[in-house]
Amino acid sequence: MITFTLCLLALVAAYFIYGKFIERVFGIDPSRQTPAYTKRDGVDYIPMPTWKIFMIQFLNIAGLGPIFGAIMGAKFGVASFLWIVLGSVFAGAVHDFISGALSLRHDGESLPELIGRYLGHNFMQFMRGFTVVLMCLVGAVFVAGPAGLLASLTPEALDTTFWIIVVFLYYILATLLPIDKIIGKIYPIFAVALLFMAVGILVMLYVHQPDLPELTEGLTNTHPDGLPIFPIMFVSIACGAISGFHATQSPLMARCMKNERYAYPVFYGAMIVEGIVALIWAAAATYFFHENGMGESNAAVVVDSITKEWLGTVGGLLAVLGVIAAPITSGDTAFRSARLIVADFLRMEQRTIKKRLMICVPLFAAAIALLLYSTKDQAGFDMIWRYFAWCNQTLAVFTLWALTVYMVGARKLYWTTLIPALFMTFVCGTYIFVAPEGFGLAQEIGLAIGAVITVLTGALFFRWKRKMGL
Repeated sequence: MITFTLCLLALVAAYFIYGKFIERVFGIDPSRQTPAYTKRDGVDYIPMPTWKIFMIQFLNIAGLGPIFGAIMGAKFGVASFLWIVLGSVFAGAVHDFISGALSLRHDGESLPELIGRYLGHNFMQFMRGFTVVLMCLVGAVFVAGPAGLLASLTPEALDTTFWIIVVFLYYILATLLPIDKIIGKIYPIFAVALLFMAVGILVMLYVHQPDLPELTEGLTNTHPDGLPIFPIMFVSIACGAISGFHATQSPLMARCMKNERYAYPVFYGAMIVEGIVALIWAAAATYFFHENGMGESNAAVVVDSITKEWLGTVGGLLAVLGVIAAPITSGDTAFRSARLIVADFLRMEQRTIKKRLMICVPLFAAAIALLLYSTKDQAGFDMIWRYFAWCNQTLAVFTLWALTVYMVGARKLYWTTLIPALFMTFVCGTYIFVAPEGFGLAQEIGLAIGAVITVLTGALFFRWKRKMGL
């Protein structure tokens, strides 16, 4: 428990130390008027209380990632603890804060528009399509899990198909209605349930004092299938360390923020809290695997077992509800984000319900088609999930490079984003060549190709920097 405790304290300390440092580097300006007031439309641009924005942002970015990803990542051993801490502090929280703050400065601009602002028009066009596809993937993969759990908790007549329909009906309402009508009212409640679950598991970790791996034992890879720590673990644990999906959600909250000074606690803070949740679940899963063997691959089974054993019937029920609510709420804001991205591209106003429907109907149709494919069998769902995971981390790479270009142009300390950008380029560049859904090459070959891609990308960046005289 020593390594776990030190990692937990490191995350808390980093919020007050490194987070404040990044805030000073960026240069927050509380005197700026935010888009919640300058573009107020009663639908997406609405001033909201900061505590509520924090809760919504936390729930938006959480999804299944910090729970399921951390559980699967725990199979790699103590290395998962280190990646959650280092990734959250130096990559994820920096990525979330600066992208969110920049969106706030540019009238709540959607991520593709923001990336295009710094990487060019052609890249913006590519990012529009890439991001909308990712949002549809999120909406599809984040339906099947909650629907299955709800089916297991309700009478047999209410099967998985029934709950998929119910969830999609909710998606439609949450995507179309003004943000303060559903999202602003119920998300804080769901966020409390998710935090309750994490705190409950944390308390029981210290009560039971399980035998967790320690850093002094080395970074031994304990994965039962022998999967390599690099790059597999760094893609498996995404939302608990760094996730491109987060930057697609930040503009939703940037359009509701009352003052720029709240960007730090909302964007940097929500990522740190998510890192803490991921660390807690990685530790709890390590205990589960130690007691029950490493063969279990269904993260939902691990969650159900741990919550019932440690939190009892009532606590377990609340925990399961948190697991159900988190992906559903990430799914609906993914569709909302996709609607806004398409609206920004088409320059289509979103005050009228008719214009919102014109965008939403094709998006939902695409997501349903993906969902039908993914639910044919477990293999189909696993494939969709793996493509989502890689696209998610690749989006983080694009965002980090855009942020680095901004930092250089603004003559700020650009190494704070450059180092994470180079590292994640190496991760994603290697992963697609070694993963089964990619090229399936040998580990050594994939690492070599990933290294070449990273070096070339870095060289192009420094060439551009010299050319611009920056």
